[in-house]
Amino acid sequence: MIWLTWRQFRVQALVGLAALVLLAVYLVVLGTQIHGSYDDTLARCAGGGGCTGQLASVADEYGGQVDLLSYLLLAVPGLIGVFWGAPLVARELEAGTHRLVWNQSVTRGRWLAVKIGFVGLLSVAVAGVYSLALTWAAGPVNTILNNRFEPALFGSRNLVPLGYAAFAFALGMTFGLFIRHTVPAMGATLVVFAVLQVVMPSVVRPHYQTPVKTTVPLTAPLISGLTKIGTYGEIGGLRVPGGPWVVKTTEILDASGKAVGHSDWYQDCTNNKSLTEMPECLAKGNIHVDISEQPADRYWTFQLLETLIFTVLAAGLSALSFWRIRGRLN
Repeated sequence: MIWLTWRQFRVQALVGLAALVLLAVYLVVLGTQIHGSYDDTLARCAGGGGCTGQLASVADEYGGQVDLLSYLLLAVPGLIGVFWGAPLVARELEAGTHRLVWNQSVTRGRWLAVKIGFVGLLSVAVAGVYSLALTWAAGPVNTILNNRFEPALFGSRNLVPLGYAAFAFALGMTFGLFIRHTVPAMGATLVVFAVLQVVMPSVVRPHYQTPVKTTVPLTAPLISGLTKIGTYGEIGGLRVPGGPWVVKTTEILDASGKAVGHSDWYQDCTNNKSLTEMPECLAKGNIHVDISEQPADRYWTFQLLETLIFTVLAAGLSALSFWRIRGRLN
């Protein structure tokens, strides 16, 4: 059965593996350049009193390539589901070749188990190698930007791509088994996976753990925009190692916790003061914002939780496929 599965799947597998090898070579070359530039920059500015500007230049130089590779890795599990998962069973059901196997000594369950085991594990391995290479290659850029909770970054690094690949493959295979036509199964797989890629970071991921609430005083530099409350990596103008995630920010509040937008003193500062005087005037009002954040030390917990969610979904879809194939399916 394994040899038969390989013969049926070898064209898709060889194309995918060839693409992976080319990407891996490119990532090794790019990663060597990034690490070398990062180390050289640290060595040059170590005694110069600050490396922020020079390191930012390194991030600017390689950031575009890293972003492109990150989005590509987000798409890889979906492509696996569309081109490996969906046709795997649907193509045999369309052509009727499954009847030849089922009329031999091979049971339906074993037939499906071999396909899931062989192609499913290969799918996870492909995503894992790509993730490992990209995580290493882009490491210095991510350290500089301090934004590892950023959606494209979170979903294309470390463990999460493995869960995505397992789920996308199982999703495609299940659609192929139920729809029984390759092209519609491929389309359904693509749509569902794309929707989940939007829903997870915006709706589900922020609630893996209850956010931590804190207050950030709005000092003159913050008000004037010299520093900022960033969504990833910065809180109150301070760079937090590891990169926390600010999931919610309130409007500007006064010392009593009321919105200051229509207060007389606030209107006086914004309407009657010059641009240089306004920040200091506003800062005297003890104004602040309340934020809800996911601390930086929760990163690996979130990685494990999201990987587990998609792994469980993949297992559920596989179980559904076994149930379906043992039913009235000819």
